[in-house]
Amino acid sequence: MNGRKQACATPGAGAFGADPDRRVLIAIGGNSLIRDQNRQSVADQYEAAADTTRRIADVVARGFQVVVTHGNGPQVGFILLRSEISRHAIHEVPLVSCVADTQGAIGYHLQQTLRNALLERGVRADVVTVVTQCVVDAEDPSFQNPSKPIGLFYSREDAERARRERGWVMMEDAHRGFRRVVPSPRPLDIVEVPLIRGLMDLGAMVIAAGGGGIPVVRDPDTGALRGVDAVIDKDLASALLANALGVSTFVISTAVPGAYVHFGRPDQRLLRRVTASEMARYAEEGHFAAGSMAPKVEAILRFLRGGGRRAVITSPEHLDGALEGRAGTQVVPV
Repeated sequence: MNGRKQACATPGAGAFGADPDRRVLIAIGGNSLIRDQNRQSVADQYEAAADTTRRIADVVARGFQVVVTHGNGPQVGFILLRSEISRHAIHEVPLVSCVADTQGAIGYHLQQTLRNALLERGVRADVVTVVTQCVVDAEDPSFQNPSKPIGLFYSREDAERARRERGWVMMEDAHRGFRRVVPSPRPLDIVEVPLIRGLMDLGAMVIAAGGGGIPVVRDPDTGALRGVDAVIDKDLASALLANALGVSTFVISTAVPGAYVHFGRPDQRLLRRVTASEMARYAEEGHFAAGSMAPKVEAILRFLRGGGRRAVITSPEHLDGALEGRAGTQVVPV
């Protein structure tokens, strides 16, 4: 089938905005854009993005309209490493700018590869990336107690020098050395929600809130925004955006098929269909590890408490089946 016939085989872009029940937010991790330690180049990341967006294109081809959010942890680390190595020759890159830079670069990869994958499937739809700002509270406790590790590992001596000369907060991380830690404030508001909603109403597939959004604080008197050096949890920001847009389903794509109880033990069990209250009880019992599944579960519970109809945790290869209710961990209200 040639390209013209394929393009005519599906409705135009405007048709996607017709059914709000078919609107889905899919959150993918920054680590999913890097296959392994030996394939981390920009070209490798582009290929990994293409693998991910092929799965998303299958979802769109089934009539879903998607908003895609993404992590950026490894990519921010790469920029910080380059900045660290070259800091005696050229100015360093502030953390807030690293988040913005990765939104653009990863957004470009996802935007182009998703559009190409849609064309392969005969789907005509615009794909657009929105550089997104996320409002946080300037008085958030994390600014006084930063705890999110970023960047390189340092020896004790180099960590002390960074504290003294650069004002960094340094903490030992996993007994592998010392790392810079930064604030991770709670997301409160997504600045570009009206724009993203308008693009969806036009039928576009939107990539937004990369890396949890660029953290900004709002002047209470003027409304002016100011960027701050921090890292916002991608899944919490994604849940906030999903609620603000009124999407019916929030999907977190991760490295495992779903959420487990007793994970890593002989009696581990994949949760297939659970209520929000059951999920909250499992979280209270300590089944979900901090820094991995726990924040994903917290984000899902926030989405459902905020009016969402369904949340899903699944792996990329099961994305299509998960949206049809046949795979992953399906979490519903109550």
